[in-house]
Amino acid sequence: MAHMASEIIAFVLSVSGWVLVSSTLPTDYWKVSSIDGTVITTATFWSNLWKTCVTDSTGVSNCKDFPSMLALEGHIQACRGLLIAAVSLGFFGSIFALVGMKCTKIGGPDAMKAKITCFSGFLYIMSGE
Repeated sequence: MAHMASEIIAFVLSVSGWVLVSSTLPTDYWKVSSIDGTVITTATFWSNLWKTCVTDSTGVSNCKDFPSMLALEGHIQACRGLLIAAVSLGFFGSIFALVGMKCTKIGGPDAMKAKITCFSGFLYIMSGE
């Protein structure tokens, strides 16, 4: 019983980690900078992995998507690739972890489930979650 409870807790924690990593993909404020005037902030520049925006002192925003993937800076390309790989590997790792748990009926005998669970752990380690 304790073994099954630890499997379920580990699965829930790993899926919640995957959800948190997935929620960082559409986040807007990865990089924020501002130009200050003498009294007020005149413009705020902010960007994420997909677009860059400017907000002026009146609150009007102007956003522009990145025109080309090849024109991006290297660290943005690396972040995009690593985050997409982490979300993909974490998804497949959670599916294999669900199949490999002893409390599920799919996945075959216990020896096969142990191999599936080890593979899901490898995917989680590779995803960095």
